[in-house]
Amino acid sequence: MRKLTIAGFALATALTAGCATTDQGALDEANATASSAEQTADNALNTANSASSAARSAQRTADEALAAAKAAQKAANEANERAKRMLERASQK
Repeated sequence: MRKLTIAGFALATALTAGCATTDQGALDEANATASSAEQTADNALNTANSASSAARSAQRTADEALAAAKAAQKAANEANERAKRMLERASQK
């Protein structure tokens, strides 16, 4: 969508340049500018897609780390409870 918008602005610039002058150089420059803008938009979109993919991967890794931390916390709590019960039994003897 952004690519089309940028290309539209570039085309409007080219048409405006064409109305203002019939100089072929100005038209060629406007076309080159439009092409450059389109390429820049493509590059930006590719970069955004790569960043999005990296963010999703980081989120998955964070979710896995959180799940592992929760499991470790649960195991530690259970070990503490067992130790507490053993101490209570030992103190009653």
